[in-house]
Amino acid sequence: MSEVHRMSSDKLTTSERKELDTSEFGIPELREFPIHDAAHVRAAEAYFRYAPEEYKAQLARNILAKAHLFGVNVKSPVILEWAEK
Repeated sequence: MSEVHRMSSDKLTTSERKELDTSEFGIPELREFPIHDAAHVRAAEAYFRYAPEEYKAQLARNILAKAHLFGVNVKSPVILEWAEK
């Protein structure tokens, strides 16, 4: 698999995940929900419901910030609502 294709997918290898800066995660403290590209922003949106309750507001804001950066249109009313908390 080419490097370009792998990085556009929402699947990371263990080594790719380890190479990401902590700031590239939706929940940096836990290093969960990588959001370093558009595919991962969409994946974080899809799996948002599995985030720990105490981190959902932070995750929602981080998803929206990265979505804006990568031109992803977040449609989830749940994420939009959590981002306002």
